[in-house]
Amino acid sequence: MAGILVAVFWAILVSFLAVVLVRLAQVLKATTKLVADVTDQAVPLLADASTAVRSARTQLDRVDAIASDVQEVTSNASALSSTVASTFGGPLVKVAAFGYGVRKALGRTAADEPPKTSRRTVIVGRTVPAARRRKQKG
Repeated sequence: MAGILVAVFWAILVSFLAVVLVRLAQVLKATTKLVADVTDQAVPLLADASTAVRSARTQLDRVDAIASDVQEVTSNASALSSTVASTFGGPLVKVAAFGYGVRKALGRTAADEPPKTSRRTVIVGRTVPAARRRKQKG
């Protein structure tokens, strides 16, 4: 009887292990299918990402070239500006000063009077220009 009991126990144990192995095989099949599906979807996505990265790199190279061209133009404009200022700045200031002096001289000889100074009146500790003084009186 002990032999039959041990045989029944081994039969139950083997049946239980067979069920576990069948379930494990099903899980492994499902996992394999899932990995294959993910791989099938990931490969095109990686190709698209690689294309986008290449395009971005090309655009960044173009932007870098444009930025270096702008920097060169800026330095050229700065050099041109300083050249023009040093070449024409001094003579233009002298011509402007000469013109101002001529205008002052011609204006003074025609009038023969020194320029008038405005009179100011002090009211309560303040200086009021003549134009405002007239408004206050009227």
